[in-house]
Amino acid sequence: MSLKRKPLVVVTRRLPDVVETRMRELFDARLNHEDTPLTGPALAQALQEADVLVPTVTDEIDASLLAQAGPNLRLIANFGNGVDHIDVGVALQRGITVTNTPGVLTEDTADMTMALILSVARRVTEGARIIPDDAWSGGWSPTWMLGRRITGKRLGIVGMGRIGQALARRAKAFGLSIHYHNRRRVGARIESDLEATYWESLDQMLARVDIVSVNCPHTPATYHLLSARRLKLLKPEAVVVNTARGEVIDETALARLIEVGDIAGAGLDVFEQEPAVSPRLVKLARAGKVVLLPHMGSATHESRVDMGEKVIINIKTFLDGHRPPDRILPSML
Repeated sequence: MSLKRKPLVVVTRRLPDVVETRMRELFDARLNHEDTPLTGPALAQALQEADVLVPTVTDEIDASLLAQAGPNLRLIANFGNGVDHIDVGVALQRGITVTNTPGVLTEDTADMTMALILSVARRVTEGARIIPDDAWSGGWSPTWMLGRRITGKRLGIVGMGRIGQALARRAKAFGLSIHYHNRRRVGARIESDLEATYWESLDQMLARVDIVSVNCPHTPATYHLLSARRLKLLKPEAVVVNTARGEVIDETALARLIEVGDIAGAGLDVFEQEPAVSPRLVKLARAGKVVLLPHMGSATHESRVDMGEKVIINIKTFLDGHRPPDRILPSML
């Protein structure tokens, strides 16, 4: 009697050891020990051979690649919450289910967003370089390295989903006044608990807040949502923080407005052309005007393991003939 073969699961990047070990136990898992992003041809080959593909945000899976998918590929179990790097519509048309890992990175991303708000307002990273660079010869001075207090300021959250609400809870504890813009107004109880003010008009909110945090997904509708026109609505002392997706902000316009002093600064964990970062933003970071992080928002041991466990649950549920809990539906696109 022939033994039933394990499904081939191709994983495009290195995952935590505990996750990879469990995948090897359950599936015929092809792992990426070198942790280098797959080239286009290598990704196409993975799509041709796999029963299940486990990609990450570094893998652009567009219509042309999906057209090369083999007949056995029936599930793309994304390691991450955002799926804007996958042409989900085309995948669904080809009968390929797509899943993600929602919820598990909420608290960590909200923590990092709050950290960026504090870092920009209080010049934390700029100050952290002074002692290692031996630039503190003058000692303490009443007028040196002055930042701005965040207590009592208005925070405008663009996207009041899980992460936006988690950020609002933290910001409220720091004494910030919560304002938000969302596709739909959140429930009255949530709004009351957060003491949040809803703005149907994003333009009107931007003109009134001191800090803007981008926490919405990247979709065709949110591409350059913070356009040059909208960024010009901000106060000169306002700062912008983005831990969502780089494409939501017009980076060129943001850099230009910071350079001329029309916006005070920014804290960015994501960029339009990752991993490439605009030289103008790098120059502003060296001048202490912006804080730049290398997409670290959800980078904790706990979140990466939790994400891996969700991927495994989605794969196992799908292979057992059931609907995976985190499948992406057409109505969500």
